Amino acid sequence: MQKFTFLIAALLISAATFAQSPLKVACVGNSITQGPGRENPDSYPLQMQSILGDAYEVKNFGVSGRTLLRKGDYPYWNEPQFEEVKEFAPDILVIMLGTNDSKPQNWAHKAEFRKDYLDMITEFREHMPVDGKVYVIMPVPVTKDNFGITASVMNNEQRMMLVEIAQAANAELIDLYTPLMDKAELLPDGVHPNKEGLGIMASVIARKIRL
Repeated sequence: MQKFTFLIAALLISAATFAQSPLKVACVGNSITQGPGRENPDSYPLQMQSILGDAYEVKNFGVSGRTLLRKGDYPYWNEPQFEEVKEFAPDILVIMLGTNDSKPQNWAHKAEFRKDYLDMITEFREHMPVDGKVYVIMPVPVTKDNFGITASVMNNEQRMMLVEIAQAANAELIDLYTPLMDKAELLPDGVHPNKEGLGIMASVIARKIRL
């Protein structure tokens, strides 16, 4: 009887510990995700951490200038953070890549964008729980061409592709284009949101994660 009671107690303690473990959220992206720095509280992932609270562990895996395309000039695939996401084994994956892919030298390979995106999701899912959630982000609008980033590609071509990619991957789409499309003042250089813009991003994504 004592042995049985001990076993039940151990199981209850284990269950309680598991229940208290925060859900791990990996934020994959480029400079818009990296923000002023991966550990900077103004970055959208860390603003989102404040919104979500202790029930979640949000980690910023953004790398400035990186592309989703394998044949892009600076592929995210080649970065240490690509492997770090797998080691983190997130419960929730948030991917916001594509902005740097709109540069002419990268968008020359646009025929491979869909496959590369789906392949990346598949590879990350191999390191996630079976019931893990993947969110494909429709990036913020580009209000003017800058750094080689092309507004017409981002705001027209790529947005429609991302809708189809999310459906094909059985992932959820989060639209960050609409909340900021009439707020050009929050994207001072036409590409990167300021602290307020990053805060809007954090709020929209956090709301979706909590649903």
